[in-house]
Amino acid sequence: MSISTEGERIGIQQASDAVAITLSKMRAYARPGISTRELDDYGGELLMQMGARSAPKLTYDFPGYTCISVNSEVAHGVPAADKILQEGDLVNIDVSAELNGFWADNGGSFILGEDIHGHGKLVETSKAILKKAISQIKGGVRISDIGKLIETEAKKAGYTVIKNLTGHGIGRSLHEEPHDIANYCDRFNTDRFKKNSVVAIETFISTRSTIADTQADGWTLSGNKGGFVAQHEHTIMVTGGEPVIFTEKNGIWD
Repeated sequence: MSISTEGERIGIQQASDAVAITLSKMRAYARPGISTRELDDYGGELLMQMGARSAPKLTYDFPGYTCISVNSEVAHGVPAADKILQEGDLVNIDVSAELNGFWADNGGSFILGEDIHGHGKLVETSKAILKKAISQIKGGVRISDIGKLIETEAKKAGYTVIKNLTGHGIGRSLHEEPHDIANYCDRFNTDRFKKNSVVAIETFISTRSTIADTQADGWTLSGNKGGFVAQHEHTIMVTGGEPVIFTEKNGIWD
């Protein structure tokens, strides 16, 4: 959507606060020994307390309030009572929700406890690339140029990007135009970022894979060549200068 009134800006900010605070608190709540279902139930309760409704449930009838992906899972991991978190796991939580007709989306990968498996560099690289990409976004910038920046920075660090998962427009629904804010230079995409538009920018930085494939449960995505993926995401408003980061309260850059 394009923000044209102060009321719309406040609405997006409130929805963004709900998902950002939920993500931050879920990360703090996660610990070895709990199931991803317990973690998801906690997130669902937080959203409900703030008057927000889970976007995956509303939009896709997803079997969870949030998407929680662990280790080799790339995205859209289904919370489960028998999926128990362990020390050193690479965990990704993606929280999106609707509040008073406005939608926001954010996510982040982190290491649970001590980095015993050496995922730290991957996580830090993804966070740094997202920060650099967002800093370059303003009205008139080609979407493909941001994709080129993300892929170039990933390659410099020795990583690949997942090419079939993208950022997207958001605001009055979960996914809006532009639908394909890719992590690589899509030379067929001639669209430019528009001032005052709301978009969810996300990185998918991978140790090996380039495509995310749907698994047998019909939801969970895993890499076509294995390995691990880190994802970080903010909902922002494009301006003529520095973007407004609506989901800043998630603390993924802290």
